[in-house]
Amino acid sequence: MNFLYFLLIGLIAGFLAGQIMGRKQDLIMNLVIGCVGAILGGFLAGLIGLAAYGLIGQLAVATLGAVLLIFIVRKLR
Repeated sequence: MNFLYFLLIGLIAGFLAGQIMGRKQDLIMNLVIGCVGAILGGFLAGLIGLAAYGLIGQLAVATLGAVLLIFIVRKLR
């Protein structure tokens, strides 16, 4: 059940990050960007001593991580 919850948060975070950054993607790409962004955001939040609790906190950290991921990929291209 936790894995499905992670995928759902990743899907929503990927969609939100795409909307924020002006990048339209399909469902699978939103899922990939959101899940990788969730891992990246959680790692970076942990480095600065923040913890995300609850749905809103986890979604915010995952979305910020996904936005950062899209930003980094754009700069590398």
